[in-house]
Amino acid sequence: MSQKFGEVLRNLAKEMGISEDLIKKVTEEVLLTAYKKNYGTVDNAEVRFNEEADGWVPTLYSRKEVVEDVYEEVKEIELDEAKKLEPESEIGDTLFIEVDPLIDFDYSAVQAAQQKMKQLIRDIQKDSLYSEFKQKEGQLIIGYYQREKNGNIFVDLGRIEGVLPKKFQSPREIYKLNDRLKCYVYEVSKAGPHVSITLSRTHSEFVQRLFENEIPELTDGSIEIKNIVRDAGFRTKMAVYSRRSDIDPVGSCVGLKGVRIQGIITELEGERIDVVRYDSDPKKYIANALSPASPEAVYILDDHAKTALAVVKESQLSLAIGKQGQNVRLANRLVDWNIDVKTEEQFAEMERSPELRQAVESLFNQADEIQNIRELSEIPARIADILASHRIEKIEDLISLSDEAKAEITEMSADDWDTVDRVLSESVDIVENEETEMPAQVEAGEAVTGGEEEVEEVEVYECPECGHEITADMTTCPNCGVGLSFEYEEEEE
Repeated sequence: MSQKFGEVLRNLAKEMGISEDLIKKVTEEVLLTAYKKNYGTVDNAEVRFNEEADGWVPTLYSRKEVVEDVYEEVKEIELDEAKKLEPESEIGDTLFIEVDPLIDFDYSAVQAAQQKMKQLIRDIQKDSLYSEFKQKEGQLIIGYYQREKNGNIFVDLGRIEGVLPKKFQSPREIYKLNDRLKCYVYEVSKAGPHVSITLSRTHSEFVQRLFENEIPELTDGSIEIKNIVRDAGFRTKMAVYSRRSDIDPVGSCVGLKGVRIQGIITELEGERIDVVRYDSDPKKYIANALSPASPEAVYILDDHAKTALAVVKESQLSLAIGKQGQNVRLANRLVDWNIDVKTEEQFAEMERSPELRQAVESLFNQADEIQNIRELSEIPARIADILASHRIEKIEDLISLSDEAKAEITEMSADDWDTVDRVLSESVDIVENEETEMPAQVEAGEAVTGGEEEVEEVEVYECPECGHEITADMTTCPNCGVGLSFEYEEEEE
């Protein structure tokens, strides 16, 4: 083929960003498709590229065997005809005869080649786009609002169009034509002949990537994001941790007077962000997670069920619960505990009631309660071994033993049982299994009441520096640390 055809291939590779090997493979497949359409087979077809012309000029050959009598015209050639092409040809030799598609192929073969070329180019473009954007999955990308259909926004990403579904759009954001959009690449997939790119601005990972782009300490590993939860458009809670004692993880993320976090808040159209310190101690972690509220105390009710009770001042209750229970609900998700919030008055009322106090104390003592008989140091090892041989290892099983069951353990004497009873009476508080009604746990989103009177709503303000929620009893902002003072104007009569 001509040098011009080779240049066409070279230019096509540059325009489409396709490698040399790939464009050669496409060319080979197209020529073989046309050959098969014209001759019915490709068993004797071969494509070679002329290395003298920079390896870009392809040549199609038909491989034929020299015979006396031709039975398969496509694969064989008579000796006389072969000698015209190669004078030294003999019977049994193999000749490679050049085929010119423009001359030797009919119209249908040329059409088949064109269709094959289009199909291969489409497949290459799809694979190229998929490979390029699959690498960006889980990262941020910038595009421009192009059009909207059924609430879904189509974003121009340059070589391809991404989709920002309605369910992944923040409810407080409004978009206009040609708006610059920063999105999280949620999923890249092949959908038929096209590549589908799903974008998001509601996932918690979107906020995490914004912080990672803004805070150098997150990039170099000095600070780690332990968990992040989000109610898109309203509030985000993020727990951060630093292995270096000289770095304050919260202060680094917020910045001096909130300068670092402010750009992220602006990108989220004013969504509130609580950056809290992660702590391996669940009590401290839960207290931090309830920010901007500051609990007076946190009690672990059940380690296995992961339930806890946070006690706050009356003035802090609305902050701890949040609007429609949002703050405590996000705190639950952040620490992966079920947190009940009570005021000091409510907690004191529980302690004043003997029945409630007994129930509360039994819950509070669950974490520290001795479970295994061997943990009772005054129980001799010999007695513990005997009980273990009868599959009695837990204290609760020992307490529930009937006299008949005790009599069956013949290895233990009356003195041994007296020793066991004495240790149990001195070391273990046995609570009778009475039905005691506990106050219903405050579910996230419910109003909390103290006694019969509903808790008074505390007025919440915004920090002038970072926009975080504050109340009149605070002297510093819990988010950015700026000092606070409140002035009240007297009303004119």
